Amino acid sequence: MLLSTTSKNTSEVLKSPKFTTLNVNDRNKYDAPNDNAKNHDFFWTYTEEPHRTRRQAIIKAHPEVTKLCGPEPLTKYLVLLVVSLQIFCAYTLRSTPFFSWRFFLTAYFVGATANQNLFLAIHEISHNLAFRSARANRALAIFANLPIGIPYSASFRPYHLTHHKSLGVDGLDTDLPTSFEAFFLDSVLGKAFFATFQILFYAIRPMMIYTIPISTCHLVNIAVQLIFDYVLVTNCSKNSLYYLILSSFLAGSLHPCAGHFIAEHYLLNMPPPGAQDELTNTQLPETFSYYGPLNFLTYNVGLHNEHHDFPAVPWSRLPALHELAKEFYDVLPSHNSWVYVIWQFVLDSKVGLNCRVKRKKGGRKVGA
Repeated sequence: MLLSTTSKNTSEVLKSPKFTTLNVNDRNKYDAPNDNAKNHDFFWTYTEEPHRTRRQAIIKAHPEVTKLCGPEPLTKYLVLLVVSLQIFCAYTLRSTPFFSWRFFLTAYFVGATANQNLFLAIHEISHNLAFRSARANRALAIFANLPIGIPYSASFRPYHLTHHKSLGVDGLDTDLPTSFEAFFLDSVLGKAFFATFQILFYAIRPMMIYTIPISTCHLVNIAVQLIFDYVLVTNCSKNSLYYLILSSFLAGSLHPCAGHFIAEHYLLNMPPPGAQDELTNTQLPETFSYYGPLNFLTYNVGLHNEHHDFPAVPWSRLPALHELAKEFYDVLPSHNSWVYVIWQFVLDSKVGLNCRVKRKKGGRKVGA
């Protein structure tokens, strides 16, 4: 597969019916970079984002795919289970010293995995895929936010939906690193710093790019979280709250499940010269899926091409979407390991924070 971390070779890719040799007259669709990350800007494109085109083609080929859309009732029960697990762990660690192996290892192996699961539950809920009612989805997201320790679910939704509507659009897609980040973190140490503290970048960057209006949902999110944190500290201890916040930090740091943040949209390997996706008319892929076992813990977020193509399909039906439209997805680049993605991102000199596809125009902001 093109750009895949698997062993598919270039000849196999170019034989795929989905890819063809790029016409010389089409090369101006991208400002092609040099090989080394230090020597190029972002990958600027003048084509439309690929997911709308592929979605239309899949619906035409498989009209029954629309039956996969709609809420997944199981989501609310999983959220309740993981929230309960984290509250239980916070309670049991109330008297455990913060600087102890028991505290840290529990936070890393249990807490970070659980909170990453809740991050992605909130991601799922932001698409209204837990209930049919928008209000019920907002309430569940606020509940799922509790073990995170810091209120963010109400703000996440509009920024994330704008990411879908404005994939790669400079100034709108807050998933894109800024030029400042790409320049100052363009080294092994810089990328290691980013990978270690990426949760902070994802938390702060959106507000630096544009602000969203404060809604009633934001105020409720903040109030409920502050009340929960206060009750937790007064009935357990400060260490209980520290456990939850440390779990959130580690979930977005050097943790296997955190690899999805980088794996989803970073271009880690250049395609063979002249390769182009005939269907979407794009030279460089913008989204990458992962089909490994960690999807079990992360609401199938690894099936990211599938998710961007059909954001109304819930996590539980993304594998069915993939199977239904295998001819569209099997030829796309993918990853086998989120751990390897982090490793390659940090150590490969040809990879940097500017290895992302950007476009000047398109999309729109989505309000709260």
